[in-house]
Amino acid sequence: MNTAGFSFPVSPALKARLAKLGIAGDADLLLHLPLRYEDETRLHPIATLRVGEYAQIQATVREVEVSARPRRSLKLAVEDAGGSLLVRFLHFYPSQLKEFQPGRIFRFSGEARGGFFGLEMVHPRYRRVEDPTAPLPESLTPVYPTTAGLSQSALRRLIEQALAQADLADTLAADLLTGLGLPDFAASVHFLHRPPADIPPAALEARNHPAFRRLAFDELLAQQLSLRRARARHRQSDAPVLDAAGRLAAALRAALPFALTAAQEKAWREIAADLARPHPMRRLLQGDVGSGKTVVAALACLAAVEAGYQAALMAPTEILAEQHYRKLCLWLAPLGLEVGWFASALPAAEKRRVREALASGRIALAVGTHALFQNEVAFARLGLAVVDEQHRFGVAQRLALAHKGGEPHLLMMSATPIPRTLAMSYYADLDVSVIDALPPGRSLVATRLASETRRAEVLARVREVCLTGGQAYWVCPLVEESEKLELQAALDTYDALRGQLPELSVGLVHGRMKAQEKNAVMAAFQAGAVQLLVATTVIEVGVDVPNASLMVIEHAERMGLAQLHQLRGRVGRGSRASVCVLLYQTPLSEAARARLKVIYENTDGFEIARQDLLLRGPGEFLGARQSGAPLLRFADPERHIDLLDAARAAAATLLAQAPQDAAAHLARWLGSRQAWLGG
Repeated sequence: MNTAGFSFPVSPALKARLAKLGIAGDADLLLHLPLRYEDETRLHPIATLRVGEYAQIQATVREVEVSARPRRSLKLAVEDAGGSLLVRFLHFYPSQLKEFQPGRIFRFSGEARGGFFGLEMVHPRYRRVEDPTAPLPESLTPVYPTTAGLSQSALRRLIEQALAQADLADTLAADLLTGLGLPDFAASVHFLHRPPADIPPAALEARNHPAFRRLAFDELLAQQLSLRRARARHRQSDAPVLDAAGRLAAALRAALPFALTAAQEKAWREIAADLARPHPMRRLLQGDVGSGKTVVAALACLAAVEAGYQAALMAPTEILAEQHYRKLCLWLAPLGLEVGWFASALPAAEKRRVREALASGRIALAVGTHALFQNEVAFARLGLAVVDEQHRFGVAQRLALAHKGGEPHLLMMSATPIPRTLAMSYYADLDVSVIDALPPGRSLVATRLASETRRAEVLARVREVCLTGGQAYWVCPLVEESEKLELQAALDTYDALRGQLPELSVGLVHGRMKAQEKNAVMAAFQAGAVQLLVATTVIEVGVDVPNASLMVIEHAERMGLAQLHQLRGRVGRGSRASVCVLLYQTPLSEAARARLKVIYENTDGFEIARQDLLLRGPGEFLGARQSGAPLLRFADPERHIDLLDAARAAAATLLAQAPQDAAAHLARWLGSRQAWLGG
């Protein structure tokens, strides 16, 4: 197959339009599947039509009229040998007046409706018939995703050419396909572009036909092959061997006021083993909110420093990065280590000082935001890069940090647990460590739902908690459309709560505050001087105040499950019984009701993530636009779990026993989407 382009002439203008659809060659055309199908294989006599029936008729135009009432519309009186019908266009062009000449024959496809003057079709699809005796199509008519300037008929012609000229030879062995009950590739592609007329379009659009399952399997197999190749490339690369004796790690553990849990110990052993190898670690450390990922990351950083290298920890928000910085300073300063801080908000002179210290190697561990991967930041000997809340960074951003100073080891952390099916598909190039137990002393957080009408009760509860020695968060409404509106909502809430709770010390923190102001408020809250902290969702991750035992989330119905779970994890970090109140506005949409039900009934982050995946699908769950994560077009890891398991096994076999078949399969599927599949 010509995977590099088209096997037939395509003009530059047409190539540009096709490129908007991700089509750059024959292979892309073959895999550009219809959105839906229309049945143009039969004609229905007008006399047999029933109200609500979708049908195709062939009729002669008898009268054409532009009516002004009740609204301007184009009306056609059409008839066949047995009956008549009114066709109406509420939006039309002058060219259509010329086109619909009395005596001309057209085929109209649409839903028959009961109108004031009898049966009618409103805005049907139509085309002129030059030869009324011409045979009807023998297969359903595909309707493809398209773009401006590229008609359905033009796209169909291009796909027909690709079907006729492209190499459709199978890349997979017949015994593999037989074992999975899948048809061959050529038959599957022909079927999906030109399905026979005896199959209802709705059955095809459900995408559970064996032909569609074949493409879903091929796509999953290509993804698995691509990710395994990437993994193999990493293992062939050289990385520093961070096989430290463990003196610094032992000193930190001796100084900590707690012992690591069994789950933390297991994760640390897996990471330490990776660091001691001469190939770059690519490991994802996932654990629920508050499970103790940071201390495991700190041990990894100490291994790098003790081996004579530098480590860098990057977090997506300044407030989270600052939390890590303060915690690491607290833990590592007694060991004689300087922790560097680098963020966009630093004064120019301080940025220059930190950059020089990193370039010379004086700073062994740097903590910061995305500013750490700017071009002007250079490390003397970067041995380990740690990326927290990895799903919030684009792939390019993660790689920019990982590639500073050659090929350092890369540890990614996530408090948004990844369901098994997504870990098997989208993260197949990574090793995964899971911290699946909370440290002793962490209390479960009770979740309460309260409508806006019970606001007075919620305020009374906040007052009671704070006046008896506790502290509380009040998370402001999320206003996605505008940062300014979100800030105004926070300011309004802050002013209102100060008036309603005058006996409490109320603080405010939001994303547009200067770092110094934010730090001062957070320090006051941690010290207990601020009893109630009003905040936007900047406190979603990283904030650790054990005395805070109550959280109120306003307009909880606007937030996603992962965000609600992250916010809820800010309380329950001490010995006090903790409560999270989800304050919502009525009426609730079905989607919002489903989300609130999940978060109310579940405290396990892994189960919440699984439900989130079912509610939103993998694309939204992964935040594909923001994260740069790949999207599957045909396969659904949850729905096609049997195909995913089979694809993982087949990928291992092909790479080991039939590398040429693996290469041919990837050539067909990568096409213009090499980066999309991770290849």
